[in-house]
Amino acid sequence: MTLPRTVPATPLTVATVQATPTPGDVAGNAVRAADLVRQAGELGARVAVLPELFLCAYHPPTLAADPVGTDVAADPAGMVADPRLDPLRAAAREAGVTVLVGAAARHPDGRRTIAALVVDRAGAVRVGYDKQQLWGDERELFSAGGRGATLLVDDWRLGLGICYDGCFPEHGRAAALDGAHGYLCPSGYLAGSEHRRDLYYAARALDNTMFVVFSNAVGGVDPWRFNGGAAIYDPQGRVLARGADDGTAVLVATLDPAALAATRAAHSMLADRLPDQGGPRVSMSG
Repeated sequence: MTLPRTVPATPLTVATVQATPTPGDVAGNAVRAADLVRQAGELGARVAVLPELFLCAYHPPTLAADPVGTDVAADPAGMVADPRLDPLRAAAREAGVTVLVGAAARHPDGRRTIAALVVDRAGAVRVGYDKQQLWGDERELFSAGGRGATLLVDDWRLGLGICYDGCFPEHGRAAALDGAHGYLCPSGYLAGSEHRRDLYYAARALDNTMFVVFSNAVGGVDPWRFNGGAAIYDPQGRVLARGADDGTAVLVATLDPAALAATRAAHSMLADRLPDQGGPRVSMSG
């Protein structure tokens, strides 16, 4: 693994989105996503992060009832040609924004995954990352991903995670040790989880002295009602932008290489970490 000894040469403006998709309506949600991406571009963003499973909505009953209609199919190279995503392709091209958006992906080997699709500035769509840490009943509908992933935008390295991945310190740390300057997490946090929502991703930023971009769904009907709070954190875990617990929002912040360099100079956890943290151990009575 490569320790992140260098920082990017120029700032990067990013957007995190909270919005309410319609369960099962991939075509309609792609149109909604396209509008949000254009808003992000108008605010100066070069990268936009939309919530987990946004294209089909995080609604397990619908995902179980219509796995064909709610999925997008990937070819062996991970590319997605689904025409329902054409409005999103067009928005990425026109706005000059790289998009990370959640979807249910069907792979050629039959696996169904919770995926982060990357829509590049030319409008090409591919499966960028498959969620590794499945939460609860997700295991009944999806297979876990088997690898990490890093998105390269300009000279920034951006590790990818999805929701529950970010609850595991090791996941963010793996991205940081691969040289990530930031960590992008499309998510779906339910109402009532506000404390954990606001703690996990700030901690991943501070743990790894990297920026974190957290997006979240909002609204819906119980028990699948989501709580917004989309946020962007600096490398010390401080909030650069945060959404309310309800309502659609496109939130923008500029990731500053100087802040990244200063934080890593002052807080050298990545360089100082022991190769075998904590072991061997001794037990004693008190």
